[in-house]
Amino acid sequence: MLAREDGVPWSPNKLSAAFGKLVRSQNIPQVRFHDLRHSHATQLLKQGIHPKIVSERLGHSSISITLDLYSHVLPGMQRDAVLGFDRALKQAISEEKENETGA
Repeated sequence: MLAREDGVPWSPNKLSAAFGKLVRSQNIPQVRFHDLRHSHATQLLKQGIHPKIVSERLGHSSISITLDLYSHVLPGMQRDAVLGFDRALKQAISEEKENETGA
């Protein structure tokens, strides 16, 4: 919850209207205040932040809500996981071969 200077919470409608006015005054592409929430979640997931942490930051009651909403981010993460696993496996095999040959 965001508060005004006097400590009174902003109403969601007033906050959205104020944000819209700010966006228009800066001559940037139209973006809603709520879009920032989605951008935040998407960027955290793309950075590899655990979905449970993202879920907590968003205030979701369960991680499944977060995963359902942001599953579109996961295909790239799946690829990265496979590539990372592949590198680790190749490294382990290489080290095992070195140990066997005494190199």
